[in-house]
Amino acid sequence: MESQEEGKQQAHLTLANKLFLLSHPDVDDIEKVRLRDEVLDAVKSDDMASLYELLVAGSVLEMDTALLDSMRGRIADEMKKLDEKIADAEENLGESEVREGHLAKSLHYIQIGDKEKALDQLKITEGKTVAVGQKMDLVFYTLQLGFFYLDFDLISKSIDKAKNLFEEGGDWERKNRLKVYEGLYCMSTRNFKRAANLFLDSISTFTTYELFPYDTFIFYTVLASIISLDRVSVKKKVVDAPEILAVIGKVPYLSEFLNSLYNCQYNSFFSAFSGLTEQIKLDRYLHPHFRYYMREIRAVVYSQFLESYKSVKMEAMATAFGVTVDFIDQELSRFIAAGKLHCKIDKVAGVLETNRPDAKNALYQATIKQGDFLLNRIQKLSRVIDL
Repeated sequence: MESQEEGKQQAHLTLANKLFLLSHPDVDDIEKVRLRDEVLDAVKSDDMASLYELLVAGSVLEMDTALLDSMRGRIADEMKKLDEKIADAEENLGESEVREGHLAKSLHYIQIGDKEKALDQLKITEGKTVAVGQKMDLVFYTLQLGFFYLDFDLISKSIDKAKNLFEEGGDWERKNRLKVYEGLYCMSTRNFKRAANLFLDSISTFTTYELFPYDTFIFYTVLASIISLDRVSVKKKVVDAPEILAVIGKVPYLSEFLNSLYNCQYNSFFSAFSGLTEQIKLDRYLHPHFRYYMREIRAVVYSQFLESYKSVKMEAMATAFGVTVDFIDQELSRFIAAGKLHCKIDKVAGVLETNRPDAKNALYQATIKQGDFLLNRIQKLSRVIDL
């Protein structure tokens, strides 16, 4: 987990994705054989002994005692060298060399996949670090560990820590990098609205190649934006954004998905969306939210269609979406019951009637509700004061 080459994903996050695909039921067996070989190569090249033992226990890899012993031997030798280097720095050199020695030890624990020891060693290194920028880099190492293990508690605490550090100072480049890390955390914990805003803020300053390539970043940005932003914002910030236009063609189906929705070409939209579903399912961060995302995007597209009408024949809607009337009937019934769509179905006439709530009326009702709440609080308070 040492410093990344420009444009290259952090090796352990690449490995985490392969481990995720190995456990995925939709990945075929031939592909899994290839992935298993690649995982074993990655484990061997970084001497990830503890991860190897976990994968053997989970029947992902087979036990090779000689391999495990050789990895443990190399780890012990490397740790001895690192400890000697730190001792020499403490005796003969300055504080910055001592810090460098502790950082090297932290990075080695990260490389071999020893999470707890890596976190402890990062804390020791932090205690010997003065510069805010260097402290921030330690937080980024911790965040990468968090994303490898999908430890959302660790990620959340590290993001808060980074924000506190920025109050002491810190450069724009690191602040912009943090936005992408926080955006990924929000998307992974189903806060798509916040993720969309953070990703859109980072489009022109993206440098976090260690997390994912730029085209993957655009994929996440488009998906999060479509279910979070209103139509005008989608047009301005996504459909017409030059940074998105430059790479959207690299992600299969994404351009058709975005443009057919904006241009109300619902038939093409569903065809593009079905092409994208495989990518969403096989994405390590989006997979847990697959069903939720499918529901949200359908609610968005049905709402957009119904906005143009006071009433519309179900047959016309079914034709527009390239589906059957029965399918539309079942779909809309579920969304209406869940309060996601404001319309009612006249089954006899085969018509949908929209009953969008009036914005002024909604504001009036909210004001009355708040007023009642305030009066109740004042009455309770007056009783306390009287006593």
